[in-house]
Amino acid sequence: MRQENRRLAASGTGLRLEIRQQRLGLRGPLPCPKGTAAQPVQRISLGLPATGAGVAAALDQLARVRQAVEQGTFSWEPWRRRPLAAAAPAPPPRETPPEAVGLRPLLAGFEAAFFSDPRRRRRPAGSRSTWSGAYRPYLRRLEAAAAESHGASAVDAPLLERVLETYPLASRSRQQCGIALGALARHLQLPLPADWSERSGGYGLHVARFRGLPSDARILELAAAIPNPRWRLAYGLMATYGLRNHEVFFCDLSALASGGDRVLRVLPTSKTGEHQVWPFQPDWVEGFGLESLADGGVGLPQVCTDLRRTTLQQVGRRVAEQFRRYGLPITPYDLRHAWAVRTIHIGLPDTVAARMMGHSVAIHTRTYHHWITRRDQQQAVDTALARLRTS
Repeated sequence: MRQENRRLAASGTGLRLEIRQQRLGLRGPLPCPKGTAAQPVQRISLGLPATGAGVAAALDQLARVRQAVEQGTFSWEPWRRRPLAAAAPAPPPRETPPEAVGLRPLLAGFEAAFFSDPRRRRRPAGSRSTWSGAYRPYLRRLEAAAAESHGASAVDAPLLERVLETYPLASRSRQQCGIALGALARHLQLPLPADWSERSGGYGLHVARFRGLPSDARILELAAAIPNPRWRLAYGLMATYGLRNHEVFFCDLSALASGGDRVLRVLPTSKTGEHQVWPFQPDWVEGFGLESLADGGVGLPQVCTDLRRTTLQQVGRRVAEQFRRYGLPITPYDLRHAWAVRTIHIGLPDTVAARMMGHSVAIHTRTYHHWITRRDQQQAVDTALARLRTS
């Protein structure tokens, strides 16, 4: 249990496992039962035996408590109704079959290593969002697959391959599953098939949904259909700067003021950390009236951005829900993709565009492969034709 508590400390949580009267419990800073803002060190009795299976179940309960505290939804009421520590041991949580309990210590260790990575500790909010959205769902499917394999308690390459094959070819979910399970395999020093990247990859914007990205004229037309001026400004920011949903609310907008250079600074609290973004098209700054965001005019929608009470994923989901509420035939990410394609057409270097978008050049090239290939081929054709004309 000492090892598990060291891993918990490395992950940045103040919660720990403890043994009292041969039963497991949690101890750490928790919301005050009286409703004050304080978080004194308190205990929760889990009624679990101090065994390997009990520790695995306790880690699962700890993760739930930790998530509830971070999201501001923690309540003492369920714990007040729990039996005393001397009562009969509680069964493992229902959501994951008991047969897969053997995987819990492995996955708990992986989670602790994920959060202890120095690069992720610099951006705790983004790391929590990445874990909950891009890792946890695929690890849960791994547990379910292990349970179906007659209670397999070890992770091996065939099990990982079986989980990967449950997702459609060339889909975003398959790609993300490959990334998550690949990271787990590296953590466990488990060799993967040589073609793992090829089998889990293949996601590109042109393949994933064959969606026709909106033209600039269409983007302006849809903006006029948004009745709320605050949400119209949020829409304008995403269209002009290619921002992620949540990044709209985590930007330094001071450069939009009169006389400013109009270069936005995405704050370090965002998913991929601090980066700067230039407007494409520049005249959209005035067209959407974005100067008001820095000059004290109309502001952005009132969305909770306190990361002690919400997550980046929840902020982004709020934006997507608003698009659906207004009946817009595009998604927020369509605006981001359209911005990226716009930079390709005007010849902005891929390395520069990728840095502005806050992702790697590899992801940029893979996602926008179709447009980049067309641009490079056109440049080669133009060069060849120019040489032909001068010969």
